[in-house]
Amino acid sequence: MTYADYLHVDQLLGLQHPRSEPEEHDEMLFIVVHQAYELWFKLLLHELDKVKADFAANRLYPAISTFKRLRTIMKVAVEQVDIVETLTPMSFNSFRARLESSSGFQSAQFREMEFALGFKRADMMKYHPPGAPATERLNQRLAEPSVMDAFYLFLQQNGAAIPEAILARDRTLPTAPDDTVQEGILKLYKTEPNFEILFELMTDFDEGFQEWRYRHIKLVERTIGNKQGTGGSLGVEFLKRSLFAPVFPDLWGIRHRL
Repeated sequence: MTYADYLHVDQLLGLQHPRSEPEEHDEMLFIVVHQAYELWFKLLLHELDKVKADFAANRLYPAISTFKRLRTIMKVAVEQVDIVETLTPMSFNSFRARLESSSGFQSAQFREMEFALGFKRADMMKYHPPGAPATERLNQRLAEPSVMDAFYLFLQQNGAAIPEAILARDRTLPTAPDDTVQEGILKLYKTEPNFEILFELMTDFDEGFQEWRYRHIKLVERTIGNKQGTGGSLGVEFLKRSLFAPVFPDLWGIRHRL
């Protein structure tokens, strides 16, 4: 077994295929960065599934450790935008037509991540082809409990009162803030220092997720302005709709109660 064997390096390095003819120099950068994003998304989903299990099993310290990792990965994802921004509008437009109907808007893993976190929008399924393996994974994420649903159970196991309506809610709907949940979080926040660590790490991750949205919007705006995106995406105006939508709204809601 060698390093290259274990990591399948030859296969990995054979997955970059610029479509421009003659090849535009910057197309390779565009492909590599977006493939790297998909790898980070895969890891984020892997860690989100773990933290769901941590919450369900009432494992505080593993959840803290996992959110430290999630926060760090998200920071790297945000910083990676700096690399894409070295593409000027002219250099991107030199090969943009080669994307044809493809678009980052179609990233099933990013949508999976939104659904896993509890930011569920069933209407987004129309942008993914029925029957495709990625679409099946999305349907599963839409229907299954999110990180927030597991978080509710975790809070309940630690003495917080969680309304029955929340525990029995339709799992395909997005997470919404709740006063009773916030009261339970606030009590733990004030009396259990280790829970405060967890809540702040979750808020750090949420802030990073919103920062990624902002950086992505400015990247798109800087590159194509207000034009419609490739693949039928609606461009900057559509992206702005979710810009300040927190994935853990109750952790932001307690700030008004401190």
